[in-house]
Amino acid sequence: MWGGRFAEGPSAVMREINASIPFDKRLWRQDIAGSKAHVAMLGAQGIVSAGDADAIAQGLDRVAADFEAQGVPVDYALEDIHMVTESRLAEKIGPSAGRLHTARSRNDQVATDFRLWVRDALDEADAALGRFQDALIVRAEEHADSVMPGFTHLQSAQPVTLGHHLMAYYEMIGRDRSRLQDARVRLNLCPLGSAALAGTGFPIDREATAAALGFDGPTRNSLDSVSDRDFALDYLAAAAQCSLHLSRLAEEFVIWASQPFGFVKLSDQWSTGSSIMPQKRNPDAAELVRGHAGRILGCLTSLMVTMKGLPLAYSKDMQDDKPPVFEANDLLGLSIAAMTGMVESAEFRTDQMRGLAESGFATATDLADWLVREANVPFREAHHITGRAVARAEADGVRLDQLPLEALRAVDDRIDDRVYDVLSVDASVASRTSFGGTAPSRVREAIEAARSARAEERR
Repeated sequence: MWGGRFAEGPSAVMREINASIPFDKRLWRQDIAGSKAHVAMLGAQGIVSAGDADAIAQGLDRVAADFEAQGVPVDYALEDIHMVTESRLAEKIGPSAGRLHTARSRNDQVATDFRLWVRDALDEADAALGRFQDALIVRAEEHADSVMPGFTHLQSAQPVTLGHHLMAYYEMIGRDRSRLQDARVRLNLCPLGSAALAGTGFPIDREATAAALGFDGPTRNSLDSVSDRDFALDYLAAAAQCSLHLSRLAEEFVIWASQPFGFVKLSDQWSTGSSIMPQKRNPDAAELVRGHAGRILGCLTSLMVTMKGLPLAYSKDMQDDKPPVFEANDLLGLSIAAMTGMVESAEFRTDQMRGLAESGFATATDLADWLVREANVPFREAHHITGRAVARAEADGVRLDQLPLEALRAVDDRIDDRVYDVLSVDASVASRTSFGGTAPSRVREAIEAARSARAEERR
């Protein structure tokens, strides 16, 4: 396609390093869509004849059918998906295929194709995360009252409910979805018509091609249009943040599935065994989600480093923009699907959770709060009194709510028998009625709000 300037062809190594068809063949649907919009505009503007425009459009449909049925051929001599498509089109309709590239460059063509692909990826990830939220809602509702230890520093801190814990991830995923949606808004301008870098002298209609491809309008600067990959970085940044949230839940499942915790049994679908130890039940799916987060973060770093020093406008380095995006997309899709499946099928062992919540003096803060409320003790003093009570319970080998009143009054004589109303884990959880708190009534409110939000999305 550019051989007129050169007396010799490229070396075998140059041909291989220069070709992107092994990976950018994934853009074929977007390339066909962009080309059909472009040729329709060329025909409407009289830049190519109506006959040629119709022949090219029909030929592109035939090429698309071939790609769908047989896959995209990897031809290093043709370099990329754009030239493979044009070459196959020429086989179908002859020399008029060469008119398709009028008033465009591969620079604006790939920028458009890639935006279309990333837009689809954003939509697919958002939809998958919505399904993940649905799974979290269902399981949270089942366990709105199920008491478990809430941790700080992985130490038992205060009792919460499993429903409250799962809804924390609903909130995280909601923020991930908002980042994907924000990225889509910024992405949704069309570079097509910017040509190589300076625009074109043909009387093209960029508004028409933008509308045909579902964009909100054309991009405003041709130099920026062909060199911008912010949309890919936005996608990778959102994917990386999302993968960190998935990894946090995956890590909890790994910990919870271990024998010392025993909080959850993952289904056979999401577990593997050992080649030598027949008793093993390994949470490999969760571990792989945890590992994928590192790879997705690496994809973001890779593209950021590629883009950091590039002058305007297009440089060949930007050919390496697609592999990290494709890799991150594949890993993120697998991770979301795996975590959705694990949440849906997990067997939560709430008796074990309750037992650990009861054994870790997790209601100590409730005792301190009671002293502040009922005995008018300053909180710092109440904190010290409670610490002594915990030490007494630990020495006696009992829970706080099992200490006799005499023992508690020996710590501080302002304590009376009303304190037992707050020392059980159920009483502690039920008392946390502040907005966003773990009280089952508040958890059910959060679940209802989440259900309403998801129903509104589907309208």
